[in-house]
Amino acid sequence: MKRGSPVLAWAAAARASVYHLRISAPASAGPPLLDAFVSYSIEFASFPDFAGNKSAPNTFSDALLSNLGDLTGSKPYIRVGGNTQDYALYNASLPWAINGTFNLSRSADYPTTVYIGPSFFEGYRTLPGTRFSHGFNLALATTPAGWQSLLDTVPLVCDALALEVIPANDTTTASNGAANRGKSYARRRLYTWEYGNEPDLLSTSAQGPTRPTGWNESIYASQWLNGTRQIRRLIEKHCSELLREDDFRSGGLSTRTSPPAVPPDYSGFMAPSFGGTHNHLRAPAAWKAGLDADRNIALFSSHNYISGATSPGVTLQGTLMNHTNTVRSVNAHIAEYEAIFGVAAGNSTRRSQPRHILGEANSLYNEGKPGLSNTFGAALWGVDFLLYSAATGIGRVHMHQGANYRYASWQPLDTESTTRGTKPPYYGNVAVAAALGNTQLHNVSVAVLFPSGSSSSGDVDSAYAIYVDGHLTRVLVLNLRGYNTTVDGSGLGEAAPAGFRPRPSQNYTF
Repeated sequence: MKRGSPVLAWAAAARASVYHLRISAPASAGPPLLDAFVSYSIEFASFPDFAGNKSAPNTFSDALLSNLGDLTGSKPYIRVGGNTQDYALYNASLPWAINGTFNLSRSADYPTTVYIGPSFFEGYRTLPGTRFSHGFNLALATTPAGWQSLLDTVPLVCDALALEVIPANDTTTASNGAANRGKSYARRRLYTWEYGNEPDLLSTSAQGPTRPTGWNESIYASQWLNGTRQIRRLIEKHCSELLREDDFRSGGLSTRTSPPAVPPDYSGFMAPSFGGTHNHLRAPAAWKAGLDADRNIALFSSHNYISGATSPGVTLQGTLMNHTNTVRSVNAHIAEYEAIFGVAAGNSTRRSQPRHILGEANSLYNEGKPGLSNTFGAALWGVDFLLYSAATGIGRVHMHQGANYRYASWQPLDTESTTRGTKPPYYGNVAVAAALGNTQLHNVSVAVLFPSGSSSSGDVDSAYAIYVDGHLTRVLVLNLRGYNTTVDGSGLGEAAPAGFRPRPSQNYTF
């Protein structure tokens, strides 16, 4: 191992698992990651809670995003979307950001009747240095109210995500880009565009279908093209400057030389945002039906959950703290991508293929399960999931969250059920950001390490090598063997109780 390279390990010490390291990045390593690899997806109806508004910005959320930005060179990108983006209608006279009505027979976690007002868009100005995508409503676009909401809100998104002018000699934005050396510059707030959330589930959704049983890939592609063409026309009319490829290198875009996805993310869409690889609609069939006929899909976006909160047999050790399970889940997305483009996810830097991202992901769908998704075991799962995704060629991952969600990285405000604060998954996010380092200034790639030695287990051991500009820089090892340190809900205190079993140890040799 290169002298002076730090080792990050969740392991304490039994027979050693032996890992052989290469100083230079092997061919098996993933490609350079996109900026802000560790990013977030925020439930549309929860966005005002996480961001606040002009008069009351959520400085807690901003501080947590800045922590990650300090480590990686750019704040996490935020996708504003999820199920409630496809319930949202615009009401210009609404005096507050959102009016959501819960139907407990459909969901206890988010409203299924949603109206947003003009102040909803103030949230895009409260988290300086953060780039956003706004999720437009595809599900209700076949209704007059839904289509009118699309026409009304594109100009509002244009205004909210207008270029941010950073004054000369500004010192408050260094963590999100190159230093401002005496010149003012324009920085992007816009990340990319999205039209529709999980359209593969629109005819089968447990929250109520919005498409008939005959819903198929051809109909979806036709409706998606109709909507995205209208969005593009409105952008050209109201904010064409957001599409121009000006020089923003000193303002939050990568200064690396690796080729970006084309079209640039800000002038294209993330799509198809399917909820899985084996639902009613399939992404390969959608591509064959002409979904990308306009060549404007900049990011191939998939959604991933390891399992469901109420799925039979779900456990922390067997479902989440299980490297084999994580590998199987992520590999299904890689196979889907390769079926469409015929290349590995990491080799998509040619102009004809968009980079692969996970636009929404987390542990257990239906907002997570108490005692599983909000534990430090879930934080370890998140580290494994993110780094394995990086090693397979996925360029960016948006971890999904919402107010009161069990799998959220943080709770943005106090509610009747949840206290404001960070949650265990956030610390896993920080660990990954620290392991990767500055992905804005450097080409960072990740390789899976395979151990030799009889003490290793594919389910509960995983290790990764991080290469910066082709050179081995850090190693991260995960011991996924579960261990509970809580006694009767009160913790261990200063002294362990009689009969207390210390945590088993594990040795790792490099």
